[in-house]
Amino acid sequence: MTTVSADRPSGPIAVIGASGRSGTAVSRALVAQGHAVVAVVRDATRCASDIAFSEIRTADLADSGTALSRALDGARTIISTAHARHVPAILAASSPEARLICLGSTRKFTRWPDAHGRGVLAGERALMASGRPGIILHPTMIYGAAGEDNVQRLAALLRRLHVAPLPGGGFALVQPIEQGDVTRALLAAVSLHLDGPESLVIAGADAVPYRRFVQMVAGFSGIGRVRIVNVPAPLLMLGARVARLVPGLPRIGPDEIRRLLEDKAFDIGPMQARLGFAPIGLSEGLTRLFGTRHTI
Repeated sequence: MTTVSADRPSGPIAVIGASGRSGTAVSRALVAQGHAVVAVVRDATRCASDIAFSEIRTADLADSGTALSRALDGARTIISTAHARHVPAILAASSPEARLICLGSTRKFTRWPDAHGRGVLAGERALMASGRPGIILHPTMIYGAAGEDNVQRLAALLRRLHVAPLPGGGFALVQPIEQGDVTRALLAAVSLHLDGPESLVIAGADAVPYRRFVQMVAGFSGIGRVRIVNVPAPLLMLGARVARLVPGLPRIGPDEIRRLLEDKAFDIGPMQARLGFAPIGLSEGLTRLFGTRHTI
């Protein structure tokens, strides 16, 4: 049974980060549904020209001035696809009656926190402490958008090396979510009845060992099978530092390597119950991304 309301928000919807990947996708979908969308961006020239924004306003979330307050003036629903560390600034700059829907990250669960993960935790704490009606959605690895650097960066690396050195043999679980499902989650959140702040993990339908994920990316991208090599994490970190000197190789940091040893699998039952939809499977998502279907 779904808990999604059919109510439409009153007034325009402000989308912070409307020129980014997730911001562009949700803005386009909102406009298609007939919503008035105000883009809040640092650079107005980067907004997609095919989206009929009702207005484009500029503000820098890192500034402490009044530009953000002016940019959010009149908005009763705010969607932020910017980093969650900016949630405190958004709360301070917006009307107390405005609902905030924002993106966090499952990075908040890592045993090896970095600035990204700590920023997500800080943003979530700020929303919860505010008591404001809102929800922070924590996606797993997002793939499928134009220019994303998760799956497509991995495919570029595999195409060059045809081998995947993985710590622990790549048996830790991953559960990527396709960009379209991130957009669906944000759209569903717009219609939620929110009495206060909430936090919710959103993930794809399939949790698979990272080694299988690598083979699936190689197969669906047309590379074919690649060799998986078990490399101790410290040695892999050393190799990553050396690889930074080789032009064309993607850069991989030590924190990324450590996180390859963590299971990143989540129960999607709460997501399905709260948002009212089931995410697509990894095979379907990779088919959409690469335009091919393979049996792995």
